Amino acid sequence: MCTLEKRGNLFFLTLTGDDDHRFSLTLIETLIFALSQVKSQAVNGSALITTAHGKFFSNGFDLAWAQSAGSSSGAVDRLHHLVTSFKPVVSALLSLPMPTIAALPGHAAAAGFLLALSHDYVLMRRDRGVLYMSEVDIGLTFPDYFTALMRSKIGSASTRRDILLAGRKVKGEEAVRMGIVDSAAHNSEESVVEAAVRLGEQLVKRKWNGEVYAEIRKSLYPEVCGVLGLVPKTVVASSKL
Repeated sequence: MCTLEKRGNLFFLTLTGDDDHRFSLTLIETLIFALSQVKSQAVNGSALITTAHGKFFSNGFDLAWAQSAGSSSGAVDRLHHLVTSFKPVVSALLSLPMPTIAALPGHAAAAGFLLALSHDYVLMRRDRGVLYMSEVDIGLTFPDYFTALMRSKIGSASTRRDILLAGRKVKGEEAVRMGIVDSAAHNSEESVVEAAVRLGEQLVKRKWNGEVYAEIRKSLYPEVCGVLGLVPKTVVASSKL
């Protein structure tokens, strides 16, 4: 389902296999555990790269499992369980004491798109992959922390409208122009990860204090952190004061 590897000060969290990496309860629990391991092993100058195998970064929640409940109310309950269970993944990423990079090998839809946006930097391929919030097309509303993160990470109101209200599918180069992702100059799964490694190596050289980094991040996105219950605190870690 996913693997965690550490190379020097870079952590690599990889969604494995050639499927569309739907977030089942088991995968969500695995991600939460992996992120707790990253946090526990963090040092000043660490960074996380999250990526995936195959043509999907993630296609969102395991809707087939929700729909197999046998009734409409059962499906709604299962979907609510997935939404609630996924919230700690977003919380963990926004409070992680290091820079985070999402390296997308392909499509990121719905909760998969949200997972990407939960990182500090997002890299896409030029030749393959779209960002897509499918909820309006399949008849689902957005959880509060989804829309809060979208407002925090996507500055343009018209871009948010097109993504959330029109279900617009956005390719890499367009996503860069819209200010959603940081780069899309890559033509393979390997090259987007290599670009993430280069960026990660630049970031770890700064050897920032991880606790300070996390608190600055939380203060940068007060709305979504408020929804998630992440309260910024003052940290002083400078010998210059």
